[in-house]
Amino acid sequence: MEITTTLVKKMIDTQFPEWSNLEVRPVAKSGHDNRTFHLGNKMVVRLPSGSDYVPQVEKEARWLPFLAKYLSLPISNPIAVGKSSEDYPFIWSVNSYLDGETVNEDNISDKSHFAKELASFLRELQSIDTTGAPEAGEHNFFRGASPEVYSHQVYAALEAHKHDLPTGKFRIVWEQAISSKWEHLPVWIHGDVAPGNLLVKNGSLCGVIDFGIMGIGDPACDYAMAWTFFDEKSRKCFLQGLDKDTVDRARGWALWKALITYTDTNKTVAENANHTLNEILTEFDKSY
Repeated sequence: MEITTTLVKKMIDTQFPEWSNLEVRPVAKSGHDNRTFHLGNKMVVRLPSGSDYVPQVEKEARWLPFLAKYLSLPISNPIAVGKSSEDYPFIWSVNSYLDGETVNEDNISDKSHFAKELASFLRELQSIDTTGAPEAGEHNFFRGASPEVYSHQVYAALEAHKHDLPTGKFRIVWEQAISSKWEHLPVWIHGDVAPGNLLVKNGSLCGVIDFGIMGIGDPACDYAMAWTFFDEKSRKCFLQGLDKDTVDRARGWALWKALITYTDTNKTVAENANHTLNEILTEFDKSY
């Protein structure tokens, strides 16, 4: 399904005529789960790209205002929920625009400092009351559950790449990841802690967006960025204070995603997967 500026403009004009005078234009870099458009200078429109992502809309509308009260950084702020129509079959949302650049290698001044900022945000998130919150499941692709839910994909990938990857080492990493469970009460998780969802200004973390696969459970999945983005020094800062089992499960989440996207047709995705596998392998070789 093609989601165009013309389509979004029509839905705004029809359902929210008070905003019909505002320009609609695509954001520079849209995500996978949603197609995102600027609405004027202070709002963004987010439309699920498929039926699997529709539950995210109501979940964000319900829970993000609650979470925002307890977080020191700005997060996504839903303003309105749009209805399905003959032109677009799903509900969709209008959110406040958060200023900042998505993080990359060039716009942060110190990776270790940024790692500490992000870790602090996650600790804040994990401290918020979880009463009535959505537990890990299909609605968030099992983020917050044990990485073991994806064992079948990992073992299939290891078999498929046994001639071009050191799969014996990766198998050890994976089996270590799934050998433990989160033994504490469930905590809030973002579910997709990745550069595209982290905003920076002047080299520092200034906002967090796209909570579509949030839920409660094991926080390990929120630390996979330790291997997908951080280097050895900043990784230690990011993971500081976590127990070994949680770190092992976090590494498992990073390994799973890298293995299943290692040969992705999108060159950038495949390169990121290769980078992650190299980070995990380098760390493994130093430990064994």
